[in-house]
Amino acid sequence: MASRDEVECWLTDMDGVLVHENQALPGAPELIRQWQDQGTEFLVLTNNSIFTPRDLSARLRWSGLEVPEERIWTSALATADFCRSQMPGGSAFVIGEAGMTTALHEAGFIMTETAPDYVVVGETRNYSFEAITKAVRLILGGARFIVTNPDATGPSAEGVLPATGAIAAMIEKATGKQPYVVGKPNPMMFRSAMNRIGAHSENTGMIGDRMDTDVQAGIEAGLHTVLVMTGISDQAEIDRYPFRPSEVISGVHELLHSEPYEVEI
Repeated sequence: MASRDEVECWLTDMDGVLVHENQALPGAPELIRQWQDQGTEFLVLTNNSIFTPRDLSARLRWSGLEVPEERIWTSALATADFCRSQMPGGSAFVIGEAGMTTALHEAGFIMTETAPDYVVVGETRNYSFEAITKAVRLILGGARFIVTNPDATGPSAEGVLPATGAIAAMIEKATGKQPYVVGKPNPMMFRSAMNRIGAHSENTGMIGDRMDTDVQAGIEAGLHTVLVMTGISDQAEIDRYPFRPSEVISGVHELLHSEPYEVEI
């Protein structure tokens, strides 16, 4: 896609784009209202699979953002959507939280520890050696290995925490089986999100703060990519990669009733 004026639908990351440390970033509440007032189709995306869209909608409201739950697309929803497309009415053993189990239940899946079709590993703060051992044995017994997202660490007030990717790596090492990762940077997450709102790659934009997930997946999905500098990326981070976003802006406030333009990097 050549320019922003062709964008009719938007996908946007959450942390570092709309919110930071549970506070709305400048322009984020106004941008959500602008999209709603204009009837623009959009979804807020997150690789976090712990929470349901209803939970996340409430958390965003506390941050000062009014985002309806139907406008939130998580890696848990994308994973459940993928599993349903592959094996409707299947079964799964899940290492994860309510966001993941709820999504699979709503997709028609049965949760079981007996010969499941899938072992699904998502984000949780309650990993147990017993559950990891069971996952290893089920995968060795023939269950397909699915991971919601590849993030090896996550943030906390006390510092970094081991996240989905780290636990998945342990299971992969023990089984010799490589998981299929549904969330970013897999462009499948974007494609499932676009299917949700009836969007097409040629008229959809993606706003993110990470080159290695948001921008990479957006480019691979054929989207107009917008990198904001309110998250983890800086010019040095941009220079590390052989690809470039369509635009680089200081924050989402620049998208408010603005004229389209391109940024040279």
